[in-house]
This record gives sequence, structure tokens and C-alpha cells, in this order.
Amino acid sequence: MKEDAKTRKAELMEHLKVSILTLRLQPGTDLDEAHLSDVFGLSRTPLREVFRQLAGEGYLDLRTNRSARVSEMSYTTLRDFFLAAPMVYSAILRLAALNATKTQIEDLKDAQQGFKAALRSGSAEDRALTNNRFHDVTGEMSGNVYLLPSFNRLLIDHARIGMTFYRPKTAEMSGNLSLASQQHDAIIAAIESRDDGAAAQLAEDHWNLSRDQIEMYVMPDALDVPMGIPPLSKPA
Repeated sequence: MKEDAKTRKAELMEHLKVSILTLRLQPGTDLDEAHLSDVFGLSRTPLREVFRQLAGEGYLDLRTNRSARVSEMSYTTLRDFFLAAPMVYSAILRLAALNATKTQIEDLKDAQQGFKAALRSGSAEDRALTNNRFHDVTGEMSGNVYLLPSFNRLLIDHARIGMTFYRPKTAEMSGNLSLASQQHDAIIAAIESRDDGAAAQLAEDHWNLSRDQIEMYVMPDALDVPMGIPPLSKPA
């Protein structure tokens, strides 16, 4: 029975993660605890254990005497995302190049093959999830307990934002996705050769490509934030 409950908890966790990353559950959505409890056959205690873990990873917000809620994406969180992402991505890839194990490098190559397959014939959800997996492995490589929580939260919001531009409607967008895949290959090569300087530069290049896509399709016009540099005053 304990193993069955453990399996159901794992299934619920995976369901919620995928639903949040792919926007099946929109930011700010209240979770229907009674429905989830019924579907996954879990009582309130293990259900709340899953919620607490997901809240710790940045997927959910927990509120006293209220239902759990999918983490918000507001003007403030977008602004913070743009400020923090280039710095954190660069640090993660530099550390990944220094610390990656052979097994992790193979995991990264497998993740890249999954991303390429999703680009060829997958859905927008497949592309977002496989890209998220690629970067998740680089976080594992870094092995830094201080950076990882911030990096994981960035990946959640990057995947949610990415659901917009993983539906390429123009030749330019398709070309950018192809370039992103090429950059993934270069990142693998830099990590495999232990070239932390090249890995950090690729992080910046890769971020710039993502930033251009985000600015074009989802970034508010008023959100004028230089890459990684806090503005001197609040935007009007």
C-alpha cells in the first residue's frame, strides 16, 4: 500500500509539473484539491506533501486556509526574470563545464536528441518540455545548492513563456529554433571539453536568442530592462 501511495504521489507530481510548464494550468489558477484527491486516490496529507514540494520548487504558491495556486506570472515576475536569467544561466553553464560527470554529459546528449526530435515532429508542448529537460540537466551538472533553486524557478517561467514561441509561424521563428538547437550542440561541446569560458559565452548567446523571441511575442512594451542590469528607476 505504501508503494502504491508513493507511485500515486509521483504521478500527481509529474501531472502538475507538466500541466504548469505547458500552461494547461494557467498562472494564478487555484488547484481543485478535492478533484485531484479523487483522481489520484490520495488523501489530504499526501496531497499536501506533493503541494509543499512543488511550492519549494517554484511551481505553486501555498496560502493559509486557502487552496494551493499555480505560481503567478506578473509584470514584476517578468521583470525579475529578465534581470536574473542571463546572470544565472551564465553561472550555471560555467559550473556545468567544470563539474559535469560523464553520465550527466550522456544525459545532456540524450536530452538534446529529444529536443531535436520534438523540433522535427513534436508539438509546442513537446518542444517546451524537451528544451526544459536539456537545461534542467545543465543545472544538475552545476551542483550548486545556492544557484539551483533560482535556476529551477527560471526554467519554470522560461518554459511557460516559451509556449508562445515554440509554435513557429514564420520562417524566421523556425530558423531561430534551429539556431537554438545548434547552440545546444555547442553547449554540449563546451561542457565536454571543460571550457567554462566558452560555456558562459554560449549561455549569453543562447539567452539573447530567447530574449529576442520573448520580446517579440510576449514582453510588455513598457518592460524596458537591459540584459542583467537593474534600471535606475521604475519604468513609467
